[in-house]
Amino acid sequence: MPKQKTHKGIKKRVRVTATGKVKFHKHNKGHLQSGKTSKRRRQLRGTTSIDSVISRKMITLLGPGAR
Repeated sequence: MPKQKTHKGIKKRVRVTATGKVKFHKHNKGHLQSGKTSKRRRQLRGTTSIDSVISRKMITLLGPGAR
């Protein structure tokens, strides 16, 4: 059985914390900021964590070194 390769797209966008949560930057902050309200832009700052089935799938895609 060959080794599972790391999913490079997920690796660039996601980080696993020490407690096992998946952390990522919010999207929709790249361009066209003038059409968005200041409240929306403010809420898009920083990082968010995912605590669900999706996070387990992402950790699997990141490979054995991510845990």
